[in-house]
Amino acid sequence: MGKKTVWEKVRPYLMIAPAMLGIVTFVIYPIAYLIYLSFYKYNLMNKSKSKFIGLENFEQIFTRGDFYKALGNTVTYTVGVVVLTLLISLLMAIWLNKKIRFNAIVQAGIFTPHIVSIVSVSLVWLWLMEPNQGLLNFALRAMGLPTSQWLQSSDTALLSVIIVSVWQGVGYYTLIIVAALQSIPPTIYEAAALDNASRFKVFYKITLPMISPQLFFILIIMTIGSFKVFDTVKIMTGGGPNNATNTLVYYIYGFRTTSIGYSAATGVVLLVIISLLTFVYFRLLSKKVHYQ
Repeated sequence: MGKKTVWEKVRPYLMIAPAMLGIVTFVIYPIAYLIYLSFYKYNLMNKSKSKFIGLENFEQIFTRGDFYKALGNTVTYTVGVVVLTLLISLLMAIWLNKKIRFNAIVQAGIFTPHIVSIVSVSLVWLWLMEPNQGLLNFALRAMGLPTSQWLQSSDTALLSVIIVSVWQGVGYYTLIIVAALQSIPPTIYEAAALDNASRFKVFYKITLPMISPQLFFILIIMTIGSFKVFDTVKIMTGGGPNNATNTLVYYIYGFRTTSIGYSAATGVVLLVIISLLTFVYFRLLSKKVHYQ
């Protein structure tokens, strides 16, 4: 085999080697080590007492009420954020679809929260939602409406966190949908107009199928991101009050020093849940996505 032939066979692997090194180092190895730790009783403060315990961590997970509380909070948060963000983003994208200067200004404005640090966003909303001096309750009092405890009450804390997450993410996803709407060929709408199709039928039969790849992408990304929510909860509520906003990742974070093995096992469960959800999405919805 000549040198040229050898180089041609080796070159593709050399080209992807840097990327694969990063994937192995920062993705595959951490996942493998996470699974490894999940079978151990591991105390970060006293490593000498670490021992292999098999599936005991997983057995403990599914017998603890606080795990199911965190799982329920995470599911509620995910459903709320995904549904509200998709609906609001779609409505705003339809409104901003026309290429005029005012819409360009609005698009820049609604995208701003996405690029602002989540710490800054959370601190601002903490002030807005302060029950006594916050601007939101001040506005509600001015309109003669009942005020809310927002983050201070178990009944409204999770909803408050959902509102903040939707507010921060809706601009980004709106721009994705706007770009998708503007990529639809005008001739399709002209043909529908010749057939006297109603606006609803045009939207349902043409617009939605044509932007379905972008909607499917948003659904996947938002579901995965919502299940991994941590920073907003950490800054705004710390999982409280009464574990009302304790999500799975924050629940895992709570065992970061004393029960690393249990924390790792919970991380494995979260990994499995996200993988199953992604599989179900692709299984049920991918065939309904219309690729041009």
